[in-house]
Amino acid sequence: MYKDTNCGEPRESTAGSLITVAGWVHRRRDHGNLIFIDLRDRSGLLQVVFNPEYSEAAHELAGSLRSEWVVQITGKIVRRLPGAENPELPTGTVELSATKIVVLNKSLTPPFEVSDDIDVDDNTRLKYRFIDLRRPKMQAMLKLRHRVTHIMWDFLTENGFTQIETPILLKSTPEGARDYVVPSRVHPGQFYALPQSPQQLKQLLMVSGVERYFQIARSFRDEDLRADRQPEFTQLDFEMSFVHQDDVMAIVEELYLKIFHELLPDATVSDPFIRLSYTESMERFGTDKPDLRFGMELTTIIETAATSDARVFQAVASSGGTIRGFVAPGCGNYGRRDTDRLTDFAKSSGAQGLVFIALDESAPSIDALEDDHIKSPLKKFLSIDIVKQLANEMGAKPGDLMLIVAGTYRLVNTVLSNLRNEMARRLELVDENDVSLAWIYDFPLFEWDDDLNKWEPAHHVFSSPKAEHMQYLDTDPGKVLADLYDLVCNGQEMGSGSIRIHDKDIQTRVFGVIDYGEDEIQDRFGQLLTAFTYGAPPHGGMGLGLDRLVAILAGEQAIREVIAFPKTQSAVDPLFEAPAIITDQQLEELHIRVVMPEN
Repeated sequence: MYKDTNCGEPRESTAGSLITVAGWVHRRRDHGNLIFIDLRDRSGLLQVVFNPEYSEAAHELAGSLRSEWVVQITGKIVRRLPGAENPELPTGTVELSATKIVVLNKSLTPPFEVSDDIDVDDNTRLKYRFIDLRRPKMQAMLKLRHRVTHIMWDFLTENGFTQIETPILLKSTPEGARDYVVPSRVHPGQFYALPQSPQQLKQLLMVSGVERYFQIARSFRDEDLRADRQPEFTQLDFEMSFVHQDDVMAIVEELYLKIFHELLPDATVSDPFIRLSYTESMERFGTDKPDLRFGMELTTIIETAATSDARVFQAVASSGGTIRGFVAPGCGNYGRRDTDRLTDFAKSSGAQGLVFIALDESAPSIDALEDDHIKSPLKKFLSIDIVKQLANEMGAKPGDLMLIVAGTYRLVNTVLSNLRNEMARRLELVDENDVSLAWIYDFPLFEWDDDLNKWEPAHHVFSSPKAEHMQYLDTDPGKVLADLYDLVCNGQEMGSGSIRIHDKDIQTRVFGVIDYGEDEIQDRFGQLLTAFTYGAPPHGGMGLGLDRLVAILAGEQAIREVIAFPKTQSAVDPLFEAPAIITDQQLEELHIRVVMPEN
């Protein structure tokens, strides 16, 4: 070994010890007769002092050291002089008095400092990711991710799960996004697909009698990237036989409480997890991934609003739309600039506009409201009695701001959900020490696609309809709820799961609702349907995002911060300059001709 001690280990108790360390030169300070460097490895920093009285050769060589050179140093651990201690470092009370140094490798001047306090664009960081990962923060991310997966492995192993790897090269099957495809050289014109999830494989493992399977699985989706998506991601994938929905939820709760209690011991974590049906979540929060760390719940006010003289309300009510809103507490004093910004924000989420009603705090009560207590762009169309009724329905008080959106149910919910989160941010309502974990369950099995004019699976085609809704499967698919459940944490979806269909006839009927033809069913799902005819047990499971979980534990907004080698938002790898053109010889071997788009 090039070292017998890590840089972050020496303490006063080891003073007098002769040790050898190795690492990167983090910083050099030349004080003339004495030269100091901070030496860094993954364990931390250690101050090293070079004194020509102890080793003239080491002192001379130390004068040539530069940032990020890799060196090996031998010397004695000594206590720092009084007043020279660094309380910011675990090793801050000691230093290494060097007697020997060996330069193991030199470094060019790095494109940015190896420090957590850097202001560097993401492309540069990713192009030099091998340097970015040297930063203490990024080293901590890698260790945290390892600890999470270690807890998962131990917990699931102790609970009877078997880790099984499933193929990466598979057949293209519909999973909700485009597949990444891989051409086969030995089978010209045919392609493998990279898995969006191991869905069919884990169900086949249940038919195989495994009963409890898990995998830290790599998954791939070729989709237009949104703010925090990656083309390749990692999930904890697991499946269980002979279980109901509550059984799956229970094992996840136990695992996640263990993870959060061990890795965020000071956080306040929901225990037990909150449970909301999909319908309740949409009604109260306008989304199936609500942030439950604050209030400002939505209220439907269409019956009262439609009786006003506001034509916008009347038109929406007569067209079958809805009118909903929520109360921003203490914001009744918002001026024109504030309300204009909120209106622009609502429009950015798809709204035609935003109706606000500001209630002056000088009013003694809602029942005592008068015209001069109210500010609203629709004031002349809203009688004082209508405003009072709306305020009472929405739970507003004097000094509050009522925010209202009218339109289709889906649009209104999207706008208000986004606006609710924005107001919570502006009002600093979120305690970052809170971890709100919730189950959203009883999702619709199908949703209507207006563009395709057909039913589509709301999640995926393998989720089991609820037994009491089986009667609507062929006659009214929109009524069918499934044993589907999502795990949500602080307004972010952590994973999705369901009790699966294990009966061939039911699975075939579900395929029929979404207009899959017999040949298409056999081509894409024949292996699964065949397996169901050989004694398939009831089973269910989940796919839980590992990247998102680690990001929440680390307090990061972007999952790329907790992935060793992520892509940019445009799915580019600046380090390897991928994707890239391949050679004509490779294309010829694959029997592929590239036709570039004209524009």
